[in-house]
Amino acid sequence: MLKPYFTSATGQELVSGLKVMVRVSIDFQEIYGFSLNVRDIDPTYTLGDMAQKKKAILNKLGEEGVIHMNKELEVPLVPQKIAVISSSTAAGYEDFCNQLNNNSGNYQFYVKLFSAVMQGEQTEASVIAALDRIYEYEDVFDVVVIIRGGGSTSDLMCFDNYWIAYNIAQFPLPVFSGIGHERDETVVDFVAHTRLKTPTAVAEHLVELVGAFEGRLTSLQDEVLGLTHQIISDSRTSLEMAYHKFKPVVNHALLVQKNKMDGLVRQLGNSSQRFIESKKNRLGQAVQNLKSSTQGSIQYRRGDLDHIPAQLNSRINHFFQTKKSQLNLHEKTNNLLNPDNILKKGYSITYHNGKVLKDAKDLKSGDEISTRFDQGTVESIVRK
Repeated sequence: MLKPYFTSATGQELVSGLKVMVRVSIDFQEIYGFSLNVRDIDPTYTLGDMAQKKKAILNKLGEEGVIHMNKELEVPLVPQKIAVISSSTAAGYEDFCNQLNNNSGNYQFYVKLFSAVMQGEQTEASVIAALDRIYEYEDVFDVVVIIRGGGSTSDLMCFDNYWIAYNIAQFPLPVFSGIGHERDETVVDFVAHTRLKTPTAVAEHLVELVGAFEGRLTSLQDEVLGLTHQIISDSRTSLEMAYHKFKPVVNHALLVQKNKMDGLVRQLGNSSQRFIESKKNRLGQAVQNLKSSTQGSIQYRRGDLDHIPAQLNSRINHFFQTKKSQLNLHEKTNNLLNPDNILKKGYSITYHNGKVLKDAKDLKSGDEISTRFDQGTVESIVRK
């Protein structure tokens, strides 16, 4: 009669190692001698003793300065290599794997089971041995997961263990706990990096972490594409403005130089004629020499004039070639980030109501979606 009463009041069975307070009576019979008869039991005494043990363990871990060490570790941006401590036959381990492998984002995870006893007196040695095996491959894994299905309070007492908690608190990888109970927090839950309610919840959390990273990548990609389009647009506008501004300047410079040269030619011709007329009688030979000199000077000036357009054209062509190369570079960059080129690499784009779908949570059963591939489009209906 006392056993079910104790179980219902404390949530656990009468097992070895529990402290209990009982009311007894001593009887004496001539045939059998003395007998000790248990008449009643006080469940509150046992609950208090369990709470005191748990508090004492937490206080000791706090005094040693290790209680929050695992929480201070950084979880990798994409935690996909998971070391799991669980019983190989536990339903919780199967639920964890199913949730992880059938995620909506189709993310790939590598899961390695390090089998351990998850209930009873052998739990301490078994779990610590599993942690030691994982430590040998520390560089291989991203996080450690300790999971088991739900159970009674007595089933979970093994996780209120100092040495298990001590090893977890100082483990060099983040430890996620999903021991499958919501009512109480064990010592293991308290020292773990992240405590989740169930094995399934641990798997969902890992999927969410990877999904969040993918979301950040998509956002950065959109930002790069936007900036690239803006740079190309600004460069094209600047080039067009420079072209329209530079062309009339060049034409005007050519016209000014031509007018100056024509004026010099006219002035030189008039001076030569007056000089020849005034000196014709006395300086006939000098006139011939002067004519020869004058023609040479004219040819020299005309040569300078011929070089000016060529130099200007060369500089103009160089300017436009430079701007054209810059524009081609921006267009190549844009082509590399063009969604059509990305589709050719094997990716696809899904649309819902004409908009790009980025999160599967935005869909519900019965929604129509359109998936675009490099070659063709597929219409689908969501089934959840």
